[in-house]
Amino acid sequence: MNVEKKRRQEQQTVKTIIGIYCHGHHHRREPGEKLCPECQALAAYAVERIEKCPRMEVKSFCSVCPIHCYAPAKREEIQKVMRYGGPRMLLHHPLMTLHHMFLTWQTKRLEEKTNCDM
Repeated sequence: MNVEKKRRQEQQTVKTIIGIYCHGHHHRREPGEKLCPECQALAAYAVERIEKCPRMEVKSFCSVCPIHCYAPAKREEIQKVMRYGGPRMLLHHPLMTLHHMFLTWQTKRLEEKTNCDM
């Protein structure tokens, strides 16, 4: 998969999970808006971090990356959002979830193969 496609998919996944979290927790959205202002700010921050990620080519997901691009407070916030929205992705976006699970499996398989080759 090319790096830019991977970057766009990761950005879309993060925005989708934030949307699920916002819908479940916040009801202060402006008419026509999908996210409340706090969640819009978090989504913009996450998209920016993914856009500037120096390891996009070799990493699978931010949660397993050795470099922490998020500020500590934002990292806690995004972890809270992911813990809520991640499991609900299967109900709301099953194909996106299956793709994520496939990438996780593929990454683990590559890591195991690399460890066995050493």
